[in-house]
Formats: sequence, structure tokens, C-alpha cells
Amino acid sequence: MSNYSRRDFIKLVGVAGATSTVGWPLIASGKKGGRVVIIGGGFGGASCAKYLRKLDGSLKVTLVEREAKFVTCPFSNAVLGGLYKMDFISHSYDALRSKWGVKVIKDSAVSVDAAAHKVKLAGGKTLKYDRLVVSPGVDMRWNAIQGYDEAASQLVPHAWQAGPQTALLRKQLEAMKDGGVAVITSPANPYRCPPGPYERACMMAHYFKQSKPRSKILILDAKDKFAKQGLFVDGWNKLYPGMIEWVKGSEGGMIDRVDAKTRTVYPTFGDPIKADVLNVVPPQSAGAIALKAGLANKDGWCPIDQRSFESKMQKDIHVLGDASLAGKMPKSGYAASSQAKVCAAAIVSSLRGMEMPDPSYVNTCYSLVSPDYGISVAAVYRLENGVITGVKGAGGVSPKDADADFRRKEARYAEGWYLSIAADIFG
Repeated sequence: MSNYSRRDFIKLVGVAGATSTVGWPLIASGKKGGRVVIIGGGFGGASCAKYLRKLDGSLKVTLVEREAKFVTCPFSNAVLGGLYKMDFISHSYDALRSKWGVKVIKDSAVSVDAAAHKVKLAGGKTLKYDRLVVSPGVDMRWNAIQGYDEAASQLVPHAWQAGPQTALLRKQLEAMKDGGVAVITSPANPYRCPPGPYERACMMAHYFKQSKPRSKILILDAKDKFAKQGLFVDGWNKLYPGMIEWVKGSEGGMIDRVDAKTRTVYPTFGDPIKADVLNVVPPQSAGAIALKAGLANKDGWCPIDQRSFESKMQKDIHVLGDASLAGKMPKSGYAASSQAKVCAAAIVSSLRGMEMPDPSYVNTCYSLVSPDYGISVAAVYRLENGVITGVKGAGGVSPKDADADFRRKEARYAEGWYLSIAADIFG
């Protein structure tokens, strides 16, 4: 990543990214103190921890996270494609501790007592809170596809939670013979990172083009359309002609069953398909602790007050990121971080008896079609009648007829976006 492109990126998104913090320095006056516990140290939880302390240094903020490092789903597809190593997408919590004064506990939350304002940890500790933030990401809905459970994922990875699953899928791609077929299954909406399966196909194709040029990729999709579809298909035709095939749900893309041992998928309609590498992205729900805490509806997602992100199911508990039902905002890392800043402002305002600033929300999503071919979508959101809605005329999608230089710059901006958001949260 050149310094030029990163500076350009910051100029482009810096103003939009700052909109949700306008007026925040005024919040940290008045009454002091208070305890906030945050469950989950991803884009939402870690951002919220930092910005709570940034807004009000008198708050005691405790972050509970089971992993020593956070491994991001953004850019994990680029690891699969061989562009980066796992270290690039792995981030420690050292700066949150040393620079921002957040207490980070490496443990898992096993239960929440909403009435008593307590969280119990697997290690035996009980944490009391004035406000609780739950940002657990997603969990896979095991056996939503017959035969695909947690044990099966050790043979047929989903890699939709980055880390060991990413490494396993990369290892399988490396071991695959030239001329083999990699099959990706994509679920119905909603799920984490709507464009993710299609960027993954691009990164697999980039790797195959370099190392296994006779190989193919088949995408079996439960949907009949997908995010940034025209841009992806155009990129496939230009860079990987004949290598990637997409099958929509109404024409055989939906699957009913998986045999992990033989790497075979059974579509709802049509014959079984045996893969050399099988990547099943199953249906998802809010992370398990959100379900246990009574924060989720019957569909497995968490209804919230979209102004403050406070749960509609439990008082004094806020839910961020992929687990929440946040109006028109997608389930993405950047959206979670944007939500976290608004949530931090809401919590500090409430604890201090002050009026919360009017919220603004932002999302930017880059996808790599190749190392030198990027596409993007960006949007600004506001609250209308209690619902997060897109601002017409704000943001936009990469132009379909862009030239090679434009696509190359977008790929560089993608890396700039990642480095910038990682530095903001973990730096």
C-alpha cells in the first residue's frame, strides 16, 4: 500500500467517518463514573470500548473476549487468495489496555442476569454493570443444512469466523489438484458480509489462475441475486473467463444436505455434486450469548432501539454489529464500528443525564476481484421515524464502466480502508 493511496483514502472517508462524532466532546462533562461491560472484542465491541473511554475517561470499561487476538473476517478472503498471511488480519488488544485504559479479560460470558445487572464468565468471575454491550458477532446455525454441524466444519470449513477456519480452508485449496472443483455454498439473507461469498470466489480464482489454472469454482446460492452482482460478474468475465459458475436458488442453488466425509452437497433440485474442496457458508444467527441472554427474536436476531442500540428485549443492554437488526445497515465490520460510536455516545449521554447527539451512521464495503481490481459500495444512514435508513444521494457504488486504472485505485483504497479502520480500533 503506497502512502499516496492511503492518504487519498483518508481524505475521501475521513469527513464521513467523523460525522457520528460531531459534538461528542460536550458529552463528557457532568456526573462521572459508571461501569460498562462489553461482551465481544470485534469491530463493534472493541470500537465501543475505545470510544466510551475516549468520550468519558471516568468510565470503568471492561471488555470480555475469549481470544487473545481478534482475527478479522475483512481481508480473510485475501488470505485465502494468497495475498496476505494470517498476521495481517490478526490484532491484539494491547492498545486498548495501555492507551485507553480498558480492562480486557480473556474469557467467555456464559450467562447474563439482566435484572441484577450481572455477567457470569466461564472462568468463574461475575461482573457487575450499569450498562452492558453485547457484540457477539454471529454463530453458525448447525444442522440448518442436514449433515452440517460443528464436527463437519472441521472437514468442510465455513471460514465465516476468521482464524483456524481460514487456515484450514487455505490448506485445502493448496492441496487441491489442478483441474479440481471448489464449491462454495451461500445462504439466504440475512448473514454476515453479503458480498463475502463472491469476493471469496474471486480470491480463489486468483490463486487458481496462478497455481492451478485448469480448476473451476462453483457457487451454489440460496438467493436469486446478490450484493454488487453486476460488478462481480463483469470482473469474473474479464479476469476469470469460464472459471467461476454461479447457480441461483431457483435454478438449483439451494442445498438440503451435506456429506462432509465425501465433500458432497445435495441440492434441493438436481443431482448430488462432489467437490474437491467444499466451503459451506451456512445460515447464521446472533452469537450464542445473545440468545442465552434473551436478546434475540424467534429468527435469532436482536431487535434494538436504532437510535441508541439498546435492546428492545432487556433494559440497559445494548446490542451491536452483526447480531443486531439495525434497519438498512448491512452486517459488516465497518457498520459495526460506526454503530459502536453511536452506541458509546448514547451510553455516556444516558449515564450523564444529557441529551444524545443526533446520530449518523456510515458503511463502506470494498471487495477485491483481484489484487489490482477493486469494487466498492458506500452509504450514509440517518434515523427516520426510529428506523435507520439510507440517505439518498450519499455514498454510491463503483461505476460499471470504470477503466483499469480506476479498478486498480479501488484495490489500493481497499487496503487503505482496512489499515485505517484497524488502526482506529486497535492502534
